[in-house]
Amino acid sequence: MRRIGLLSDTHGFLHPKLFSFFSECDEIWHAGDIGNIETADKLATFKPLRAVYGNIDGGALRYLKEYESFYCENVKVLMTHIGGYPGRYAKGINQMIRDEKPKLFISGHSHILKVINDKKNNLLHINPGAAGKSGMHNKITFLRFTIDKDRIQDLEIAEFNR
Repeated sequence: MRRIGLLSDTHGFLHPKLFSFFSECDEIWHAGDIGNIETADKLATFKPLRAVYGNIDGGALRYLKEYESFYCENVKVLMTHIGGYPGRYAKGINQMIRDEKPKLFISGHSHILKVINDKKNNLLHINPGAAGKSGMHNKITFLRFTIDKDRIQDLEIAEFNR
């Protein structure tokens, strides 16, 4: 069993309550637009970090990949920054989903928290919203969940006014 902390679009800001909310997580996943290397380093010092770069992440963060495909327990995960949503995936994502066959697809970019069951592709799509202060969103959001063997469960959302 693995407890995962998930966030996106920090844009260089880490909410003070993020660390207590993620305290019992085994690792943190970041779906891009980290903002700067210092933010990535703070997260990686706190917990093991798995991340992709986003469209605002330049130079120092481009050591990260644009797409990550990996297993957590028995769940195949595909993570990218710009992914869209079921029925409206970004260019190239439908093909990637067909090729990779993930059970969990994670993307960020929209600054809107969504958890959607994609029945067509037999996967769960999660966009954790925006954990930073930059952008048009009104709420700062991040979440945590558990992966136990092949089950994704116990999803909890943290939400704060900007």
